[in-house]
Amino acid sequence: MVVCGSFFLYKGDSSDDILKTFNNSAALVQDDQGQEQVVLGKGVGFGLKKGDKIDESKIERRFTATSHQDEVNQVKEINASTIDLTNKVIQMVEPLLNVKFNDFQYLALADHIDFALSRTEDHIDMSAANTRWEVKNLFPKEYKISERVIALINKEMKVNLPPSESIFMTYHFVNAASDNDQVQETVEITELISGIIDIIQYQYQMTLDTESFNYSRFITHLRVLLVRLLRNKHQKSGELDDSLLAFMKIKYNHAYDTAERIATYLHSKKGWTLNSDDKFYLVLHIWRVTNRQEN
Repeated sequence: MVVCGSFFLYKGDSSDDILKTFNNSAALVQDDQGQEQVVLGKGVGFGLKKGDKIDESKIERRFTATSHQDEVNQVKEINASTIDLTNKVIQMVEPLLNVKFNDFQYLALADHIDFALSRTEDHIDMSAANTRWEVKNLFPKEYKISERVIALINKEMKVNLPPSESIFMTYHFVNAASDNDQVQETVEITELISGIIDIIQYQYQMTLDTESFNYSRFITHLRVLLVRLLRNKHQKSGELDDSLLAFMKIKYNHAYDTAERIATYLHSKKGWTLNSDDKFYLVLHIWRVTNRQEN
């Protein structure tokens, strides 16, 4: 179930009439200007019927839809308890990551939690096909927070979510901190970064220190590079003197050769071509991450 992105946060001080309650925590309302909105909040729809006034103090999220029917149906399918739980999760995560979940991210997370709980009831564990162990090393901060969230969900809902859910949850938290990336984009970037790390470790016959500062900087650099390439936002080349890249090839021969292998890997996987600037900074980061692994 994919949540559409046509919800937009609505802020205002209107007096709202109930049109329909979906569950105790979600309702369709109409404001005093005739605009239909979906409001979410613990107990916001409890005991109310069409025409009743909403208690504004209970509204935690308010959305208006440009073409609302599909989105209304999505909200309707999410359990009231899941909406309450999602609010608790976001209240925990936002200060830890210093981010603010936008409307799409909020609904996508609520949808994911709801589906995860359903899978658990049906004893379905997707780990064998979908777990990516490298996420723990690529996004250690978000992964640790996801483990805390899983513990919260287990406690609140009296369930035992499988370990694979920490991986899926991590993707949502990476998205929240990454300029509104979509989950599928993050999954794809994660797989590409994992392939790049494998190349470096093979070339240098070493295991990189995932806790080091230089590793963290390298992963950040790779994310920025891959997001740009994935979104087809080409960076103008030509600013880098060719003689400088030639110098890098001589001074950092091993790192340069590794960067060329990475360029070949990205071209074979995605058809991308790295320019001189891309290779220059890639060489520097490879040298740093393989030669300075202190924290």
